[in-house]
Amino acid sequence: MEILAFGVQADEKPLIEKAFAGLHSIRCLDVFLTRDTVPIAAGYEVVSTSVNAGLDAQVLQSLAAGGTRMIAQRSTGFNNIDLDVAARLGLTIARVSYYSPYSVAEFAWTLAMAVNRRIVRASNRTRDFDFRLDGLLGRDMRGRTVGVLGTGKIGEAFTRIAHGFGMNLLGWDAAQNQACVELGMKYVDKEELLANADLISLHVPLLPSTQHIIGRRELAAMKDDAILVNSSRGGLIDTDALVGELRKGRFAGVGLDVYEAEAGLFFLDKSLEAVQDDILARLMTFPNVVVTSHQAYYTQDAVGQIIAATVDNVAAYAAGRHTENVLVPAAP
Repeated sequence: MEILAFGVQADEKPLIEKAFAGLHSIRCLDVFLTRDTVPIAAGYEVVSTSVNAGLDAQVLQSLAAGGTRMIAQRSTGFNNIDLDVAARLGLTIARVSYYSPYSVAEFAWTLAMAVNRRIVRASNRTRDFDFRLDGLLGRDMRGRTVGVLGTGKIGEAFTRIAHGFGMNLLGWDAAQNQACVELGMKYVDKEELLANADLISLHVPLLPSTQHIIGRRELAAMKDDAILVNSSRGGLIDTDALVGELRKGRFAGVGLDVYEAEAGLFFLDKSLEAVQDDILARLMTFPNVVVTSHQAYYTQDAVGQIIAATVDNVAAYAAGRHTENVLVPAAP
């Protein structure tokens, strides 16, 4: 079987080719699957995609018409896929339901500490041989309060690190995680968490119910000197509302690894182009904001697990088996 993989990063390509060697033939492309690139997939029974692929009805119909029968997405999230249309077309859709939660949790803490201790500003200064400390004053995390929205595997890993810092732990989720409770986490409603947390980190999936879970009202409820971190999905935050609050001089820092309009931007080199996204451009101007390009998951450990799961998903499809990673099974 020949497989076509879209959106493959340079670091990923040799790992993917090695994982599939001796099993299936795989062709890796650095372009993402979109309406413009979908014709390339014609004749490939199995297509592998990244989280920034645009798998809407039109793309799915084009894939099916070209002979694709299985889509193996190399991510946990699948909000970019129209699952109802995929089901009607008889496509098998599989994702990666698990990879190292530590990769994302550790990166979320990297963002938190980067904005807290003004690391980017300090690094830029010292490159110019400016060794002043003005404007670099941070805060100890010990004794302060962290609010964790979403306490699944990643949220738990984030909480364990917070516990190591000696922080007070507040959590919000549909169900309590006993491991977090044993660490001393107190579960409260979202309003209480927002009002009391010095650091807020988001670890919930993007669903209709969580779209803009941090909106104007929630941002207004937060402390003026709070730190906000999002390493989950960009749509969890109303970015326009966030820019409005930042313009008022609020928040000690904001660390974002995701952005709600990142499709068509993140993972690509846009350095020679005029900036078209006015909200993102404004966001980048704030000295207390750090934006990275959806790299929280990007460790050797996590990427290796993602690729291994993708190989298993393709093998299961070829054998006619359904696993926990299958979101939409093929029509009988």
